[in-house]
Amino acid sequence: MILKSESVSIPTPSQDPIADVLHSLRMSSSFYCRSEFTAPWGLELPEMPKHLMFHVLTSGHCLLKVNDKICHLQAGDFVLVPHGQGHVLISDNEVLPTPLFETERELITDCYERLCFGGGGEPTMMICGAVRFEHPVALRIIEILPEIIHMNAKITENESIHNTIRLMISEASDTRIGGDALITRLSDVLVMQTIRFWLVRNAAVHKGWFGALHDQQIGKAISLVHRDPTYLWSLETLAASVGMSRSAFAARFMSLVGESPMQYVRHWRMQMAIERLKDKNDPISVIAETFGYESEAAFSRAFKKVIGHSPGYFRKKIS
Repeated sequence: MILKSESVSIPTPSQDPIADVLHSLRMSSSFYCRSEFTAPWGLELPEMPKHLMFHVLTSGHCLLKVNDKICHLQAGDFVLVPHGQGHVLISDNEVLPTPLFETERELITDCYERLCFGGGGEPTMMICGAVRFEHPVALRIIEILPEIIHMNAKITENESIHNTIRLMISEASDTRIGGDALITRLSDVLVMQTIRFWLVRNAAVHKGWFGALHDQQIGKAISLVHRDPTYLWSLETLAASVGMSRSAFAARFMSLVGESPMQYVRHWRMQMAIERLKDKNDPISVIAETFGYESEAAFSRAFKKVIGHSPGYFRKKIS
């Protein structure tokens, strides 16, 4: 036996799996820049893997280029670059952009700076930032986001997002005490509002993993695994928890998610184990016991089979 067999009550399924998933959108790190440009100007931003990059135009206008896509931005617009691709911001197409790290920036705090750059002409001001999510559910959500999400100020179908942008513009145009701190907090809210808006309104996401969450029974099963990855789930207990037979549950889960229920459980359990391994004070033997393994060796074998490395090697790698 690899896993311990214990008599533990089955967790209660969530009534709203989508809300549980959105709750995982908590930022682990972030960086912000208050940027003041004067035409002509152009800025080349480097790639930032595993980060979401964003820009809020508080005044003026510009172009944003990501690969072969171009966005025309105006005051009140918000644009999200979810996959951290390098991109260009320019006042017009005739300008050659300057790499970000070749500009002079004023560091205000460890995570906030100011940039003033350009040729002295028409002004454009924006709040720029990069945020990072590390929770496995959040990373799965980010995977399904498009290359660019552009919230146009002229399209008012989500008033709450535009209210947040208007408040940011108000703070950016004033010099009140604490304004910069408030802008960073509003940026966090704006990123999460925009992700939620896109997920809820875009029909394309109702496929694969995220689409499975909308299924009344499979969504509840996924939520059960997310809520308690340490429970000793089996095909029988998951199927029974959502009122389905084993065969019907397994077939439906595979059809919607693209992997078997127990494959999903194993992968999810190891993702949660990774989160625990980041805590250097947590012995591997304790982590193994938490996830129901009879020994550290058994846990290590299971971890390596899913992740490709032993827990000890993985911990050293991320240290």
